[in-house]
Amino acid sequence: MINFQTSPKEYKHWKLNVEGAVARLSMDVQEDQTLAEGYKLKLNSYDLGVDIELADAIQRLRFEHPQVRAVVVSSLKPRIFCAGANIYMLGTSSHAFKVNFCKFTNETRCAIEDDSRHSGRRYIAALNGTASGGGYELAIACDEIYLVDDGNSAVSLPEVPLLGVLPGTGGLTRLVDKRKVRRDRADVFSTLAEGLKGKRAKEWGLIDDSFPTSKFDESIAQRVADVTQAVSLRDDGSSRVQSPSNSVGIKLTPLQFESTVDTRAYKYISVKFNREKRYADLTMLGPGSNLPTTAKEIQELGDAYWPLQAYRELDDALLHMRVNEPEIGLVCLRTEGDIDNVLALDKTLTALRDHWLVREIVLYMARVLRRLDLTAKSFFALIEPGSCFAGNLLELALAADRSYMLNSPDQAVAIAASEFNAGALPMSNGLTRLQSRFLGTPERVAALLEDTGPWDAEAAEDAGLITFAPDDLDWEDEIRVAIEERTSLSPDALTGMEASLRFAGPESMDTKIFGRLTAWQNWIFQRPNAVGPQGALTNYGKPTQSQFDFKRT
Repeated sequence: MINFQTSPKEYKHWKLNVEGAVARLSMDVQEDQTLAEGYKLKLNSYDLGVDIELADAIQRLRFEHPQVRAVVVSSLKPRIFCAGANIYMLGTSSHAFKVNFCKFTNETRCAIEDDSRHSGRRYIAALNGTASGGGYELAIACDEIYLVDDGNSAVSLPEVPLLGVLPGTGGLTRLVDKRKVRRDRADVFSTLAEGLKGKRAKEWGLIDDSFPTSKFDESIAQRVADVTQAVSLRDDGSSRVQSPSNSVGIKLTPLQFESTVDTRAYKYISVKFNREKRYADLTMLGPGSNLPTTAKEIQELGDAYWPLQAYRELDDALLHMRVNEPEIGLVCLRTEGDIDNVLALDKTLTALRDHWLVREIVLYMARVLRRLDLTAKSFFALIEPGSCFAGNLLELALAADRSYMLNSPDQAVAIAASEFNAGALPMSNGLTRLQSRFLGTPERVAALLEDTGPWDAEAAEDAGLITFAPDDLDWEDEIRVAIEERTSLSPDALTGMEASLRFAGPESMDTKIFGRLTAWQNWIFQRPNAVGPQGALTNYGKPTQSQFDFKRT
């Protein structure tokens, strides 16, 4: 079983060092410290364990070190930055694991960009050696890339020519969408196994600059000094939001949970696995009535503050189900609590949104909800008596593939919206879930945000906020039949269908990465040209050569 929790004291592959406004994330992968047997992590190649540490480090920089302005991502190994995802690990992993591995590493790169975009931190990739495959994809997720010019070091994306697969963590999309590399040059680069070195790499826009070995450290230090002294600007010229330089962070403590064969219970999240029927019940407890209302009180409460702790638990539960519960195909989402408490919390977060910690909490809530959007499982929201699908928790119902709300004359069941549903928690496509839901009737979004409820089942159904509103007599049978029908369908077809339906509207770089890359890589990882007996991934590093079926499909 894979555990997604870690801390700097437990890191095996990364060193996190913070000195004032500068943080250094140094990669030093220990080749024998693998998550599974059968491979070694040579040349700073990585498996999921390496990326779990990286994701944790990025999260801690945001919450524990708000004063940091620049993050230098580098390697402690001479003449090598990172060789990318370990090929032998991929070659020996199950198909499902490979896909979930790529998705998690994608989300980690997106977290870097989210930090830069919203919190003003500048990520600088200091490539002291070759960066290939996922190593270059890590670099390209940073704001700036500098390569040592030692006559040998290069950047490359060798997956297509060497392995018969795609760069798995957004490299192709970021080449043309983020770094604006010309399409023809991107084509050449992506089929050139050896990659490109300093001068040509800079000319083509693959890096920002290169420095000779004798001046590399000095040049990086000067760039870091420039970044920390300058006002960071967005692409449109407006100032980025940055935490005050004297901000004091909070400590992220380990999540506590109890686990049995069929349950996983945190403080605010509980999951029950119905494995024979291939679905899980996930219940989220809403906030209490005595939450803090000032920034000082929130800071003092730290990671025990409901929105941070509850969403950290939800995030961990989602990751656990993705990787450790592959046969769970459907998750039934429930909430328990008081709607008024949820709405009061949203008002507090909105009123204090300019405080660095509140801003980071809200941004984190948005990332967790996007993790749910991107999870290859079906989600049904079940809205029952005692539910509190309101404001930020209404987003769970809006994120679900379907929602069922009990229509009962004898029991109070309601949902409500808040200012949080107006844009605080955007999807990967840049729209709110209400905007995505009512793409054809955008005027309904404004009306719903003007009249935020609460709505009973009939009103919610009329407003288009739920899918079905069964009455007391039909409720249990309709939910049972819906679960049985869903879990009887092809999981492959459902994954493709849900990924196609969840992101209506405009495309963004993120939706291209997840909607296109994940779907294509998912397919390619099953093709004989990649993983068959004569496939490129199977034969990598062996004396035998790959043999392709050259029919294009």
